[in-house]
Amino acid sequence: QVQLVESGGGLQQAGGSLRLSCATSGRSFSRYYMGWFRQAPGKEREFVAAIGWSGESTDYTDSVKGRFTISRDNVKNTVYLQMNNLKPDDTAVYYCAADLSYYLVRRTPTYWGQGTQVTVSS
Repeated sequence: QVQLVESGGGLQQAGGSLRLSCATSGRSFSRYYMGWFRQAPGKEREFVAAIGWSGESTDYTDSVKGRFTISRDNVKNTVYLQMNNLKPDDTAVYYCAADLSYYLVRRTPTYWGQGTQVTVSS
């Protein structure tokens, strides 16, 4: 069992930056693949980024490549999403996710956080 708690969301102007954090509890954090998803108003939840055990493998949806960076700290049991050059289209609730499968963490993760709101004004 893994518990996920996101933080770091808020209001930011277009072109600005935010860093989201996802603190985890439970055992064996380093065994889990971690991901971020987002859901904008009236839209389906979508995959944003994922990271492998050691952090060497990462994956991003095309719309955030070059602007967002996912990372993890296996000592602090925390995963991060650094978001730069934010755009109004990035406005959404952002969810942290975890799974033992890299395939599933990018599609239908087993564990989810409660979400944190990110709002980008133009």
